[in-house]
Amino acid sequence: MSVEKVKAYLDRFGMGDRLLEFPVSSATVDLAAKALGVETARIAKSISFHDEGNGCILIVTAGDKKIDNAKFKSAFGLKAKMLKAAEVEPLTGYRVGGVCPFGNPPAAKVYCDISLRRFDKIYPAGGSDNSCVVLTCDELARLSGSLGWIDVCKNAEAPGQS
Repeated sequence: MSVEKVKAYLDRFGMGDRLLEFPVSSATVDLAAKALGVETARIAKSISFHDEGNGCILIVTAGDKKIDNAKFKSAFGLKAKMLKAAEVEPLTGYRVGGVCPFGNPPAAKVYCDISLRRFDKIYPAGGSDNSCVVLTCDELARLSGSLGWIDVCKNAEAPGQS
């Protein structure tokens, strides 16, 4: 799904103006934070994992967090195995560097990690390697069709802490 399709998706919710495009790359957490002028933790990165032949699992986490393999296994009953670069677009609908947590194929299951809840505004990718969307955590959960808030990151902070 391209940035134009993300804008059309957001327009259905009256949020098309939340899509930002940059003249520089925002393909990594560090580059996105630099383009926006915010701390890396506010970048909502979408990490894609295999779901054992059933599509993929997308976990949206704060940019400063890493997946805890034991927590992932406890939550999903399988080992955390990230998609290979060639698998990302067919399973998520986006290319590496622009994986967006909404507008994904039906077999992509989205979950939001509690590491994001410490922020009033977060910035997930907008469908390209030079775009993002400005959202609240509740908006992210709603737009992504998140199946729930989970705790699968190392040293995740509870809501209200920073």
